[in-house]
Amino acid sequence: MSSTTSLPRRVRIGYGSGSVATGAFGTVPGLMLLPYLTDSLGIAAIWAGVIVFLPKAWDVVLNPVAGRISDRTTDPRGPRRPWLLRAGIGLAVAFALIFAGPDAGSRVAQAAWVLVFFLAAATAYAFFQVPYVAMPAELTASYDERTRLMTWRVAILAFTIMLAGATAPVIRNQVGGRDGYRAMGVVMAVVILVGVVAVYRGTRDAPVGTVEPGTGSLREQLRIVAGAQDFRWLLTTYVLQALATGAMLAGVDYLATDVLESEAASTILFVCFVGPALLLTPVWARVGERVGKKRGYQVASLVLAAGATLAVLSAVAGSAVAFVATALVGVGYAGCQVFPLAMLPDAAAVDARRTGSNRAGVYTGVWTAGETLGLALGPGVYAVVLALGGYVSSTSGGVDQPGSAVVAIVLGFSLLPAALTLLSLRWLRRYSLDAQTVDSAFEDTARG
Repeated sequence: MSSTTSLPRRVRIGYGSGSVATGAFGTVPGLMLLPYLTDSLGIAAIWAGVIVFLPKAWDVVLNPVAGRISDRTTDPRGPRRPWLLRAGIGLAVAFALIFAGPDAGSRVAQAAWVLVFFLAAATAYAFFQVPYVAMPAELTASYDERTRLMTWRVAILAFTIMLAGATAPVIRNQVGGRDGYRAMGVVMAVVILVGVVAVYRGTRDAPVGTVEPGTGSLREQLRIVAGAQDFRWLLTTYVLQALATGAMLAGVDYLATDVLESEAASTILFVCFVGPALLLTPVWARVGERVGKKRGYQVASLVLAAGATLAVLSAVAGSAVAFVATALVGVGYAGCQVFPLAMLPDAAAVDARRTGSNRAGVYTGVWTAGETLGLALGPGVYAVVLALGGYVSSTSGGVDQPGSAVVAIVLGFSLLPAALTLLSLRWLRRYSLDAQTVDSAFEDTARG
């Protein structure tokens, strides 16, 4: 592992540019796929939720495998970078095909098309995302440098979410109908490809880790990772918050169309969400340097929960309150990305320093599996809330929804994610790694 304490800015930016790919794929399906299935293909909400969930559930199984494979990859470019290019190109192609299905005249056939290509995209994403998230533990041994590295990553992620989340509905609405979704899919695939090429080229001069891969079977290594308490507390916190975020993403289009009664509101909601995140990410990084990552994460989580709670007034108070609440969520969301993503490589690096075995890929495989599960369950849970509220699916949209469905849309967007975020703090409180603990682990290894 590199002992470099400060990385060149070009490496920070180069690494962060991978968030263009992860941000686009993480945002657009969560925002657009459920409405595409219910309001364009006419799939019942409960079955649409199943289609959105299944490929992500597959990733939960696949991600630790992808991590172990990348741990054991031998390549002059480093163990992670070749996977960024290989899997990233496949991800872009599969993403475009998700929304490119022909008018088959059969809802079953059209649903099957979406499921197959979403599954293909999820598979490619696993082999891109896991090596990508594993890299910070090997790029630097510095506790604070990882926070600075994550600052660039989250800032670019926030920009990508704003770009993809704001423009995807616009492209769909401007073109219209099924062709609108097809055009949107192609444009977003190009955005993903730009991120893939940028991170591959941008990390070509990055330090390459030298710690040997862990020995033993995947099951044995997973058992060791599962026994790392701090990692387990952090992962539980992050999964619950990913579930909350996934539910909010899934609800944006429904809130805009059926509650605020404006298709344009979905774009405004995304700008309100990502604008503060884009501006305040460096501020959260400085907060972390002052009070520590854990304390900063707790504060950010409370801000996010407060914004989500305020959003419950959207149905009665109108668009202005919805936009303000979403902006407050965005402020908290920025910190809820910076801190856990900077804390994860601490846990992986401490393990590697203590044991001499690099399980960063397995750690991040389990991490991204948990994140994927949370983001997949979010739309799935939101779909269940819609179904319980009596949401009416259609092939053309514009259906007047019953009052119970409107209530379900609002609650799924507000109080549900707020409750999940507050619940997650129960586990975050138990996390114990701090700067002193991490530095001590490195000093102990050096003396040994």
